[in-house]
Amino acid sequence: MAAQEMGRAEAKAEVEAKVEELGGRSIRLLTHRQLVLRRFRKNRLAVVGLVVLIALYGMALFCEFLAPYDPNRRFQGNVHTPPSRIHFRTAEGAWSMPFFYKMVRTTDPKTFERTYGEDTGRRYPIRLFVRGDKYDLWGLIPWDVHLFGTDSPDAAWFLFGADAMGRDLLSRIIYGSRISLSIGLVGVIASLIIGLILGGVSGYYGGVVDNIVQRVIELIRSIPTVPLWMGLAAALPSNWPQLRVYLGITIILSFVGWTTLARVIRGKFLALREEDFVLAALQAGARPLFVIREHLVPSFVSYILVHLTLAIPGMIIGETGLSFLGLGLVAPTISWGVLLKDAQKVQAVALHPWILIPALFVLVTVMAFNFFGDGLRDAADPYSQRT
Repeated sequence: MAAQEMGRAEAKAEVEAKVEELGGRSIRLLTHRQLVLRRFRKNRLAVVGLVVLIALYGMALFCEFLAPYDPNRRFQGNVHTPPSRIHFRTAEGAWSMPFFYKMVRTTDPKTFERTYGEDTGRRYPIRLFVRGDKYDLWGLIPWDVHLFGTDSPDAAWFLFGADAMGRDLLSRIIYGSRISLSIGLVGVIASLIIGLILGGVSGYYGGVVDNIVQRVIELIRSIPTVPLWMGLAAALPSNWPQLRVYLGITIILSFVGWTTLARVIRGKFLALREEDFVLAALQAGARPLFVIREHLVPSFVSYILVHLTLAIPGMIIGETGLSFLGLGLVAPTISWGVLLKDAQKVQAVALHPWILIPALFVLVTVMAFNFFGDGLRDAADPYSQRT
């Protein structure tokens, strides 16, 4: 009894000394989730990446409302129109609300070269919540209000220029984000399911099952990724509708992308299946499936989340590359890869460099996912010494 009282007194003295050392400030214990959030917030690049991703997926979700024009609308006389400049000062030097000048095309009678210039005779203001081309929001709500644009029917405004058919490139990029960004999520979820099942079975049971799964993984990983994508994509029937092609490309990307996750999950299972909490659950009568679902998988779920964020860019690049090569989605379906098909010729890029703008969106998306994934990976282990 005396020893217990002495131990309590010593512990109380240590706490009082610690409080005195902190200047009387209270000590607040943080949970694991709070530690993870606090460390994640300290990583500015990760926070920026998360904000950019939220903006991109918000753009994909409300693409009909954000796009100033219908993506398939053709403007006569505006083939390969360069990007329109936004002006805030008039020709006289006075400040004004944002406006643009109409782009006028002229053709050289000798060389037949087309050039565009601004007609400064009339200003066209850029307004918010303007009425324009009709659309069905999410395919359900008929509407005709767009976030920004112009209410002048005699002038078209091309912030990112126009393509070879006189269609607004900005509107097509916004619409293309819905497919290009969603195919990454769908593909990663499918590869997660395959990798989790095969990797878990391989690592938990071992033996013949482990050997078979590992040999299949080695076979898939030994094949170069791009030729494998091209071969599987070329095997899709040419008469398939675009929705079925979209699902086929997702399955192809999932078929290639599950091997890395399966091997890591196998290693986690091999390391954790002999832990005391697993053996105790088995001795208590728990079934293997229950142990895997309730004990093994939750112990490394943070790694799975990090892997998902770092694998999605690979899926997006895969779809973009297949569509760019003509083996994936094709027109009239709109994706960033389909839009980049116009940039296959060096001459077209040299004359109309704005057709490469969809590649910038791919680059920004990949960088945002990498920043976010790296920050999430560091924050998932708040007790490590990495900064």
